[in-house]
Amino acid sequence: MSQFGSRARAFFDRIFPERQIYHRSGGTVRYVSLSPGKQALLALGAVGVASWCVYATANVVMEGPQASASNNEIERERAKYDRWLNESRAQAAAYQAQLEERTRQFDQATAEFESRHEVLRSLLEYAGGQTLQLAASRPIERDGARIIMAASIDEAEPRQSRAITSEPYQVTTVGFRARGDRLESDQEQTLSELEDSVVERSEQVRGVLRLTGVSMPNVDSADAGMGGPLVPQDFVAYLRDSGLNPAFANRVSQVAARIGESRRLGAIAGATPLAAPVAVDYRTTSGYGQRIDPFNGRPTFHAGLDLAAFERAPVVATSPGTVSFAGVRSGYGNVVEIDHGHGFKTRYAHLRDIQVQRGDRVAIGQRVGSMGSTGRSTATHLHYEVWFRGRAVDPVNFLRAGRHVHEQG
Repeated sequence: MSQFGSRARAFFDRIFPERQIYHRSGGTVRYVSLSPGKQALLALGAVGVASWCVYATANVVMEGPQASASNNEIERERAKYDRWLNESRAQAAAYQAQLEERTRQFDQATAEFESRHEVLRSLLEYAGGQTLQLAASRPIERDGARIIMAASIDEAEPRQSRAITSEPYQVTTVGFRARGDRLESDQEQTLSELEDSVVERSEQVRGVLRLTGVSMPNVDSADAGMGGPLVPQDFVAYLRDSGLNPAFANRVSQVAARIGESRRLGAIAGATPLAAPVAVDYRTTSGYGQRIDPFNGRPTFHAGLDLAAFERAPVVATSPGTVSFAGVRSGYGNVVEIDHGHGFKTRYAHLRDIQVQRGDRVAIGQRVGSMGSTGRSTATHLHYEVWFRGRAVDPVNFLRAGRHVHEQG
């Protein structure tokens, strides 16, 4: 052991002998003595520094590709996230634009439905009621009294219900568009039902008028100055300027024209003398047409209908109108004549007394006098005449037609 130590000591001394380093400056010479131990420490430090440099260089050389690969991966991830972010922003912008467009469409559709609803409301009011049922069944006004057409009039023309679409309505979309389609279908259904109801009512009125024996063309010509179906010009102008769908506006105009025609016919029916001229039970003593005159026994034409009850029986107006004559006429005695408009007039003769004056406006069922036997008369009775456009017509037909209506005070 001592031999190995001696050799090591000798090797150490040979490698690191004691050295002196001389330094001359300004004429002065100095030296530094380096012992073997200090030399060993310096050599060890130099080896350590060299080893660290070699290690660091090797580490940099070996880890360079890995760092590049890691940096590339980071860049790829960053690019991917940037792409996702840009796509998300683009989708958000697209959804925002879609939302704004949907909102605009919703506001536009809402305004359209509000306008259509307002048009339908106005149309129903024009038809005479706030609801379809009221518009369909509203009675014809006759100066405070009303007549409601009977549901079963054989003379009325049948009518097929208007088909709205060729196939039953089916919802093929969802959401707001589907609800909008349903609302449009309901509005079209309302228009069709309203049209059917007013056309049916018009046909019922025509059926009643046919029972009177008065030709419809003659009635139409009597109102030639009216200028066709009554459709308010402000309503037509509103449709024209409302900005509604042209097809819907045209459809409303068609229904409005039918309502105007129904109102015109209702006005005619309201002026037609359909009620009984005597307010109590009566009997017919002489009909309209050719008969033997009770005074001279010769064939004569009887232009009216003789109705008998009892003296002072109430004689009433058979339709609203204006008294055009109230006084005495040769052969008729005390007589009242009423102009009902639309070409219709009535005459009530042989009255015991007269209870109206010329120019008075009378309502249906209003008393105009009392049954008597004045003038060319053989007994107490009422001579009742109905005139249309200056020509006497058979009152029986009007009384028969009156059985198809129900009077309400």
